[in-house]
Amino acid sequence: MTISLKAMTYFNTALRHGNIAKAAAELNIAASAVATALDQVETAFDLTLVTRQRSRGITANASGRQVAQKFERLLEDYRAMLSEGADLKQALCGTLRIGYYAPIAPAFLPPVFAGCLPKDADVTLHLEECNNDHAQDGLLNGTYDVILFVSEDVRPAVDFDVLIEAPAYCLVPVGHPLSQLAQVHMAQIAREPLVVLSRPVAAAYYQNLFAPHATDVFIAAYANSTEMVRSLVSAGHGCAILNMQPLTRTSYCGAELVSLPVADALPSLTLSIGYDKSRPRRLVQHFVEATHAHFAQNGARLCVTDEP
Repeated sequence: MTISLKAMTYFNTALRHGNIAKAAAELNIAASAVATALDQVETAFDLTLVTRQRSRGITANASGRQVAQKFERLLEDYRAMLSEGADLKQALCGTLRIGYYAPIAPAFLPPVFAGCLPKDADVTLHLEECNNDHAQDGLLNGTYDVILFVSEDVRPAVDFDVLIEAPAYCLVPVGHPLSQLAQVHMAQIAREPLVVLSRPVAAAYYQNLFAPHATDVFIAAYANSTEMVRSLVSAGHGCAILNMQPLTRTSYCGAELVSLPVADALPSLTLSIGYDKSRPRRLVQHFVEATHAHFAQNGARLCVTDEP
């Protein structure tokens, strides 16, 4: 049994809305036509691809998300083929789903999009902050087209490129005695109250940094977001060790911060971009290239504290 482009479109629209009626309204067709398309696709693959719940709409399972991703590629190729003679600007269309385990992603993703997507591009962005494991799972099961993640704990099946090696730095409030130094040592930091970023991968990484000073370290606070760490530090609750930094010295609570290079030889964290390298969609490849270009030009200068 063949699957028409129309059925693919109805299927993907229904999954995007998670609701047959809303998909039908967008497509300006009867809800029964959308429901029939879902049935046709499942019959063609002889698989259950969506869960139907009367009160909660529809939800794609892992197989359904993979099928939708493959349909999106086919539909994108079809739309590109129809625009004969169109240049790259016109061919950039579709949906780009990005999962990121990169707390400072809001500092660099908007400029990347601004630089690589024409203002009139028919592109819809879906951005989701997640943990490192969820990002990799999402890439492998088709939830995300691209992920930004820490590749020290990478899955063997994940294809990725390294964007930047981010060394550890010390974050202190303006006016703190350490803020007057050109660089600091871990022994000095360990004598201060600490605010620790408590997230998967990061928590173990920072714990290992302080392991030689375990008997002297006082943890004043744990926080699972970088901006909460920054705000606590700026308000005088302690110092922190982080790796990448946003483009502002001001925290959410309005106080100023100082970033200091750490003199000790410490392991860096690696920010990487993961995607399907075997046959990436045009939109995915364009975004990956733009992200590489952004970090090659100014990533280290803007997002990383210079090493001593």
